[in-house]
Amino acid sequence: MSWCGTVASASFVRAGIPEGTKLRLVLDADRLQTAPGQIWTSGFTSGEKFTAARLEVIPQLLHDPLSTLSFGEGRVKNALAVAELGATQVFVVLSLLQSGEVEVRILRGAGTSTSTPIQPPQLFGVFRLTREKGDCGLN
Repeated sequence: MSWCGTVASASFVRAGIPEGTKLRLVLDADRLQTAPGQIWTSGFTSGEKFTAARLEVIPQLLHDPLSTLSFGEGRVKNALAVAELGATQVFVVLSLLQSGEVEVRILRGAGTSTSTPIQPPQLFGVFRLTREKGDCGLN
């Protein structure tokens, strides 16, 4: 089973992720603190996309107050992970919701260094996912 959805359409909660971008999550809820799953997306503005990218936890977070992250009502559990996207790592925030859905936030800051001529573009998007059979049209 997959969790499937599209990025929130409001432009103020998106950067580098076009409206209509799809995300697929294969989630292992029993392993949120060790190996939460994999993600796929359709393309971002830069042409990048996730293809079976493993979500990896940051072990030190398990011993840090940040691991108790809580924001907004209706969230049963939140988890922080990173995923490889090209030559960079992107933060992924997973929220298991009381409604049975999953919310995923993708974050990558834009570099501000003028000494490096090529910076990866900023990414930010919020995806609301529901459980579906199949690969969500992303394989």
